[in-house]
Amino acid sequence: MEAATTQSRKPGSSSQPGVAFQRETGAGADRANRKVRTALVCPDIVSAPQARVAESRQAEFEGLAGAIGLDIVISDIVKLRDIRPATFVGAGYLEELAERADELEVELVLFDTQLSPTQQRNLERALDAKVLDRTALILEIFGERAATREGVLQVELAHLKYQKGRLVRSWTHLERQRGGGGFLGGPGETQIESDRRQLQERISLLEKRIDKVARTRTLQRKTRDAVPFPIVALVGYTNAGKSSLFNALTGATVMAKDLLFATLDTTVRKATLPHGRDIMLSDTVGFVADLPTDLVAAFRATLEEVVDADVVLHVRDVSNPDHAAQADDVLGVLADLGVKGETTPIIEVWNKIDLLGDPENVATTLNRIVPAGPTEARVAVSAMTGQGIEALLAAIEKCLSKNARTFRIHVPHENGDDIGWIYSHGEVIRHEEPDETGTGYVVRVQPRHNAAFQRRFADRLSAVDPV
Repeated sequence: MEAATTQSRKPGSSSQPGVAFQRETGAGADRANRKVRTALVCPDIVSAPQARVAESRQAEFEGLAGAIGLDIVISDIVKLRDIRPATFVGAGYLEELAERADELEVELVLFDTQLSPTQQRNLERALDAKVLDRTALILEIFGERAATREGVLQVELAHLKYQKGRLVRSWTHLERQRGGGGFLGGPGETQIESDRRQLQERISLLEKRIDKVARTRTLQRKTRDAVPFPIVALVGYTNAGKSSLFNALTGATVMAKDLLFATLDTTVRKATLPHGRDIMLSDTVGFVADLPTDLVAAFRATLEEVVDADVVLHVRDVSNPDHAAQADDVLGVLADLGVKGETTPIIEVWNKIDLLGDPENVATTLNRIVPAGPTEARVAVSAMTGQGIEALLAAIEKCLSKNARTFRIHVPHENGDDIGWIYSHGEVIRHEEPDETGTGYVVRVQPRHNAAFQRRFADRLSAVDPV
């Protein structure tokens, strides 16, 4: 049964709709310059309470729809006592929504939940409009945002896997084709079987291409491993400010907007720590609650930047009331990737403190924040104003140094190439005055280069100094 209360509102909207939505709603060239009129339905199931309040989930769903410029004319929070197997929502609300949708000329209805193919088909019949669920909306956003060839392949693969299980709603007649001529020709494959076979062929082709991309990335990582820079990966909930922080740390100009999923394709830039040590900073795709499993799997090659990182920066938007629940969602995805605070150092970056108001309110808010999991450090910053950036760089440097080993080595004058190798593969803490035989160096070495360092200079390591 459906509860009596239904909250609705008509929020604002933004830019052009996605091509796929135009195609799905029958939009052609004559509709290319207008937005798709859309209704949002955000179920609030009483029997399955969630960590976020309904209004916050509604605002996020509106942000997802606004990310591809849909014209949101209806936005409802629908309280449900239980889920209807046929239509998800109750008949009363469905009838009311159909009347409003017809009056407002709604073309697309989005449900902030995962719908079964049967529910989707029944809702489309009842509402006389295209119906999509949260997974389809996220896939559409990813399809618009993907800029690299790899990103496009990953999104298409996830989209096809999603569509494969929903072919039944597109083919209700299931006419059979003749399998051969004359009396011997039996019934051929059904239309749905033909479509499913073609989809599977395309899926197999994409998986091979992505596997090839993954092998290429592995070779690139091996090449980069020869370069001594530690890898620091930025992760966080979508719109937490990762790209803005990335730009502040590196001086890059990566797209950074107040927009969900502004970044999809991994970007890597060099940054310099306070004592001159260079690092490779990696900006990755943002996470979101209920991120489609197929999408996580498809982007696994991209997210391997996080798996291979020496340090992970978990960026949290502390100005968002639901940042604690968002942080839990991020850690859940990281755990699926095999990244945990017990094995990979994680620094929590409490971003957007400039939105918290006066210094007293900032201090009060920060004192109440609880780390989402094991962390090496917590640093409060504002990527927009630059506040806390120096402290963050210092925390990264300290974290990288924690498991490093420090050696004293003597380099003869004639071994100039060793000096270059030391500076590129280690952090020179100090060097001594040269004598007639050479120069002494005290060098801090990261774990990834420790074995190579000891092999190269095994006969010249005079002491291990805990600097």
